[in-house]
Amino acid sequence: MAKGSTETSRLNKTSLLACLLLFAVGLTACSSVEVTDYAENKPTLDVTTFFSGNLTAHGIVKDRQGKVIRYFNADLVGTWENGIGRLEEDFFFDDGELEQRTWILTPHEQGGYIATANDVTGSGHLKTSGNALFMEYVLQIPYKGDTLDIHVDDRMYLVQDKILMNESILTKFGFQVGSVSLVILKK
Repeated sequence: MAKGSTETSRLNKTSLLACLLLFAVGLTACSSVEVTDYAENKPTLDVTTFFSGNLTAHGIVKDRQGKVIRYFNADLVGTWENGIGRLEEDFFFDDGELEQRTWILTPHEQGGYIATANDVTGSGHLKTSGNALFMEYVLQIPYKGDTLDIHVDDRMYLVQDKILMNESILTKFGFQVGSVSLVILKK
């Protein structure tokens, strides 16, 4: 085989591989899960009902390799006044750390809620559909005497009237740095 045809063959294989890679990335981008994919799922999650009164949460934190690095329990109290929700959370970690967060949930004119908290940069948008709740926000996490801004993608699913499962993916600069799994129980 001549030198020119070997280079042409190599270029064709490289071009084909690049096209397949772009096609795969395009398919992945088009097939992301949306909260509306759960519109028909029951029981229907009503934020004002579920996050009202006393709740508890129990969960784990994993590092980027999937190893469990912390356990926690939390007490939550939700109240609503004039359509605005307040969710106070007290976390108790297995290493003795205590963490408090207070969410304010304000109705958004396009649906869902704007969610703010004492340790959140800016605000998140909380959306529900069927039994699902999706919310993204940037959480300030203490780290070596400073704070890191970590992007959180929360996905919650009401599996029974008083049981909500939550999966959170934590990323920094687009790379996953950890995850949180928890269950929230309504008393």
